[in-house]
Amino acid sequence: MRLGLRLLFAFFVVNGIAAFFVLRVFTAEIAPNVRDAMEDLMVDTANLLAQLASDDLAAGRLADGRFAAQVRAYAERPVQARIFELNKQTLDIEVRVTDARGVVRFDSTGRELGQDHSRWRDVARTLRGEYGARTSRTDEADAASAVMHVSAPIWAHGGIAGVLTVSKPMRTVQPIIEHAERKLLQAGLWMLALSLAVGVAVTLWAVSRVRRLRDYAHSVQADDPRPLPVPRVPGELGDLAQAMARMRERLQGHDRVESTVRALTHELKSPVAAIRGAGELLAEDLPGADRRLFAHQVVAQSERVQRLIERLLELSKLEHRSLDVPRAGTSLAACAAQAVEQAGARAAQRRVTLQLREEGAALRGPWDAELLTLALSCLIDNAIDFSPDGAVVRIGVAGRRVTVRDQGPGVPEWALPRLGERFFSTPRPGGERSGSGLGLAIVRRIAALHGGRLVIENQSPGLSATLELGPG
Repeated sequence: MRLGLRLLFAFFVVNGIAAFFVLRVFTAEIAPNVRDAMEDLMVDTANLLAQLASDDLAAGRLADGRFAAQVRAYAERPVQARIFELNKQTLDIEVRVTDARGVVRFDSTGRELGQDHSRWRDVARTLRGEYGARTSRTDEADAASAVMHVSAPIWAHGGIAGVLTVSKPMRTVQPIIEHAERKLLQAGLWMLALSLAVGVAVTLWAVSRVRRLRDYAHSVQADDPRPLPVPRVPGELGDLAQAMARMRERLQGHDRVESTVRALTHELKSPVAAIRGAGELLAEDLPGADRRLFAHQVVAQSERVQRLIERLLELSKLEHRSLDVPRAGTSLAACAAQAVEQAGARAAQRRVTLQLREEGAALRGPWDAELLTLALSCLIDNAIDFSPDGAVVRIGVAGRRVTVRDQGPGVPEWALPRLGERFFSTPRPGGERSGSGLGLAIVRRIAALHGGRLVIENQSPGLSATLELGPG
């Protein structure tokens, strides 16, 4: 199971369990709370009616007195009350009055007149001067038949002369309880849906950050020369991203040193062996022509080692350098002209003609003139090495691009993607010893520092290398 599904499932389970228990507690408390509120109102009602009935009970005219008439009139009153979604059309309170012995002397319904209620809990406690209330079922098998009774004492002649009891069936408030439960259930479902939406949003947010870290780790694992940027994520994930970036730098630095040492050892093996062999021969008594030949070989191989070391030092400096933007704009055409001038003597020695052509208006940008001149010099030197005698190397400047094209044999298609790797090169057309490949590596690094790239393509004939610079 994917991380996102696991997080979402866990979030949904936790919220579902919490919502279940919260809703269960709330719904379990609705009915008791409604009953408590109803009992509170019935206590007030019972005491108010008891006060009104006290005079008639003391005078002995309870059954046909004013109190009884008013209660009967109450029972016959029409009512039409809209209580939220409940439409109340009946009056449900019943009133009974018992004397000091607990015998019913007045009953608004007439059903229990003359009965002995002295053993009912509400009447018995009230006659003792305590609070009396009870809930009883008219049908023991039907919980909906419960009726709540609340009693209040009727005071007369300095003592309790009787008890007034008000009764209200619980079924009359059951619609209110059911309505509250429905509303609470709807609110709970909305809360669950909202929490699920929040869970989805949080999960997508977390998974997107983790996926960015995963993609970055894959780019590091693949040793991508242009890996993804370090993802910017908050908290512990951000710390992990920074740690991965530092680990990547250390691993790349270790691999770079290892591969450089291995390749450098291979490159130095041949010239060192040639110098040693020539030196051993020069120690012997040789004819003048042979001595000059071996001396020339020592000098040539020494120059080769020196160029290799200089290029390595230059590349090492570039890899640890950031671009310092000059205050004044740099002319790309001027850099190309300077590179052509520096390569003029070597081109003449190889009988190669350098042609510089500028297309369009001269463009200036926030570039490093020294680095651009170095990069273009490397491209021109490479083109000279691969050009036959009498060939022409064309250097074209257009906008932010400089293209150097030779008339050599080109390179195999399989080798194009590898051009620019350290110590990778192809044989020269005359069969001379191949170079170190550091020149194109330097050009690629300079292009990257300027936000650009190096594009190498086979032509007919020759090879073209285009240095494209990024915008300032």
